[in-house]
Amino acid sequence: MPPFSETLLIPKRGMPVTIITGFLGSGKTTLLNYILSNHQNLKVAVLVNEFGDINIDSQLLVSIDEDMVQLSNGCICCTINNDLVEAVYNVLEKNDRIDYLVIETTGIADPLPIMMTFLGTELRDFTHLDSVITLVDASEFTPAHFDSEAALKQIVYGDIILVNKTDLAMADRLDELERHILTIKEKARLIRCRKGSVPLPLILDVGYHNPAGYERLLQEEIEQTQRDQDDPDHCDPSHDHHAHEHHHHHSSHLENDGFVSVSYRGAYPFSLHKFQEWLDTLPANVFRAKGLLWFTQSSQKHIFQLSGKRCTLEVDSWGDTSPSNQLVVIGRDLNPEDIRRQLALCETKIQPAPD
Repeated sequence: MPPFSETLLIPKRGMPVTIITGFLGSGKTTLLNYILSNHQNLKVAVLVNEFGDINIDSQLLVSIDEDMVQLSNGCICCTINNDLVEAVYNVLEKNDRIDYLVIETTGIADPLPIMMTFLGTELRDFTHLDSVITLVDASEFTPAHFDSEAALKQIVYGDIILVNKTDLAMADRLDELERHILTIKEKARLIRCRKGSVPLPLILDVGYHNPAGYERLLQEEIEQTQRDQDDPDHCDPSHDHHAHEHHHHHSSHLENDGFVSVSYRGAYPFSLHKFQEWLDTLPANVFRAKGLLWFTQSSQKHIFQLSGKRCTLEVDSWGDTSPSNQLVVIGRDLNPEDIRRQLALCETKIQPAPD
């Protein structure tokens, strides 16, 4: 894909902000890596958040330097809005030139509270919300995903829908998926891609997000918040509550969807055979898993990604980092103690084999 043109200039109307969202395993970090690898003439700052106690994604980014601002743990749309505002100010106050801000949400984030942080707080005077990009995994995403409030809202509030991983899906499957997306969001801007590779002028500084068009949405949120305060016993549990000019936003979608994040750290290597057995017995309510793994069969670092029923292992060097196992498992109604117990059984005290 062609990189940004060297002559591309970002209009000076406040720092442009792009929000990248999408369900678990849709390819958000891959897209973010692609942006970081191809921005060329732009100085890009990145805010990354994960649902879990271990920040796997931040360790997999192409470049984490002084321009990376790591947000606190937890779902971005439920617990970090104060931190989000503070983090954005940290970027704005940097002495170095920063041209663009990209925010990667968790896979179970409702993007609306993040949008409202830029549209309904003082940040609107210093930033320009350019677009919300929603990634969809063409091979795994089904209409059943819309049973998740988060997955539905990611489509509804997306300005650009990237139908990703098209190399893993048949043409008729892609057509069917896009037709279904259009029933959720009429006239959605759909772009097919592989591994998050999209010409950047199609997704950055596109000017799709019109704050005036969201005044009605903001007013509805204010009115709903007032109704809930006046009559808390009749609060609609499926509705999110966001107040104008407030940094604290609450979303009930995690409770509604039943999502749980289980983190595991281990100081001993896994047996590859036992870990494979654990994978083979994973229940259907595990949507996503990712980690940095250490096996007795190799002293190398193994980057583990599981999305739906598909998983990959990529080999890398530990560098200056001491080997260990770091794993995050995300799903519905999981038993954290049981998962941690099963993973502990995969450990072995045998010394890793030399490469």
